[in-house]
Amino acid sequence: MEKKKALVIIPTYNESENIAELIPEILKQDEIIETLIVDDNSPDRTAEIVKEIMKSNPKVHLLEREKKMGLGSAYIAGFKYAIQNKYDYIFEMDADFSHNPDSLKDLLKAIETNDLVIGSRYINGVNVVNWPARRLMLSLMASKYVRVITRMPIKDPTAGFKCFRREVLEAIDLDNILSDGYSFQIEVNYKVWKKGFCIKEIPIIFIERRVGRSKMSKKIVHEAIIIVWKLILFPKYWERRRRKKLKKNDV
Repeated sequence: MEKKKALVIIPTYNESENIAELIPEILKQDEIIETLIVDDNSPDRTAEIVKEIMKSNPKVHLLEREKKMGLGSAYIAGFKYAIQNKYDYIFEMDADFSHNPDSLKDLLKAIETNDLVIGSRYINGVNVVNWPARRLMLSLMASKYVRVITRMPIKDPTAGFKCFRREVLEAIDLDNILSDGYSFQIEVNYKVWKKGFCIKEIPIIFIERRVGRSKMSKKIVHEAIIIVWKLILFPKYWERRRRKKLKKNDV
């Protein structure tokens, strides 16, 4: 029986203080795991650190992009890389240690009998450490808002610690993803759910980043509020608009 392959995709922008420590912590969790760093031309030379690690470790891979292009597009680039290279299990993970690498083993076990596994902050109460009360309330209200509007049975729809089977990502149209930022997580979950795939949430403990600055902004929150309506109301219309915009930008 052929051994399975797993890829942990990590988008980065100015994560030089974390990445050298994070990569070995990820790789030690299971021998089938490899990593792909998708770097948006970090001024702090994150990509250069990754290249040094790559010299001695064939399980570390790098996609370099010319400029800061957003979380969603970074994951889509990573998903396409994973599909092209026939990885069986494909993870999303933050670079800042807010997602504990030790939890990868739990996601990996759960994906054996599910199609998408979400590391959930809210499936067993509230498992968030070091967040200010205002941010926690915003996240909880956003999660409830998404559940009410979309009817998805997911307690933590904006979670970014996840594992997909490759077949799931092959089944959704990655080129027609409308959103970026944290709303990207909502949209991908929704498309997976609408396709009828089996989704499971497992509890994790989310810890606010050790160093560096959070990428959360008002723009990201606003996009997350709007995307649920785009998904429910006339999604084909919004997809056509996006294709026209991309085509115009390519001219």
